Amino acid sequence: MRALSHERLAEALVAEATRFGTVIAGADPELRVPTCPDWTLRDLTCHVGLAYHKSAAIIASRPTGYVPFEAVTVDDPPGFGELGGWLVDGARRLVAAVADVGAETPTSTWTPDRRAGFWTRRLTQETVVHRADAAFATGTPYEADPELAADGIAEGLDLVVVFSRQNHPALDRTSLRGTGQTLLFHATEPGRRWLARRTPSAVEVSEAPAGTTADVVVEGHATDLLLALTGRIAADDPALSISGDAGLLRHWREHTRF
Repeated sequence: MRALSHERLAEALVAEATRFGTVIAGADPELRVPTCPDWTLRDLTCHVGLAYHKSAAIIASRPTGYVPFEAVTVDDPPGFGELGGWLVDGARRLVAAVADVGAETPTSTWTPDRRAGFWTRRLTQETVVHRADAAFATGTPYEADPELAADGIAEGLDLVVVFSRQNHPALDRTSLRGTGQTLLFHATEPGRRWLARRTPSAVEVSEAPAGTTADVVVEGHATDLLLALTGRIAADDPALSISGDAGLLRHWREHTRF
């Protein structure tokens, strides 16, 4: 499915990291994150920043095989008051590493997409969602660019397709296989639709034209739809409109949370 350009995503990554830092500025690092209840605000921030710094280190090393994050050594995160700057530094470091080797250059990833540019998109969308987690924890307003949020929906659906075909220790989606059930996700702004079909061998997803029908249709602004599909807001949130078999959506959400 179509994605935003690498240049747009690289710019968005740094911008999202900057916004994340603004959200946590002056907050209590021990705040619990309601949408990630095992984490404090510091845990959440370090999770995001370490992903930047470690993926940048992996790309810069030009690996020829798979390199797990656990095998990568980077400097420990600084004190909480300096984490905002550390986030932005990490995002810029990642963007620079990808630019240095080239976005299409093979590197280590945990998906069949081995391009260095994979990390730009993945960590941009990781930040978009985790910035919402930080906003919920601190009680600050949250919004996201509609086109960026729509790209996050598309990227998440791409991952569902991949991991519905094969087992993965952390992202196994084989439980989403089915017998032809269909779900339509409609981002009313910016106006994109995706049809997911649960087949016996995998989930198939395609962009859908207006007028497409499905067993369940979920509609909402791209930001709200992204938050619903990542388990950050409830399926019955008033920002969403659902018609058809709500049980299919409930099953989907239960088996796609990360």
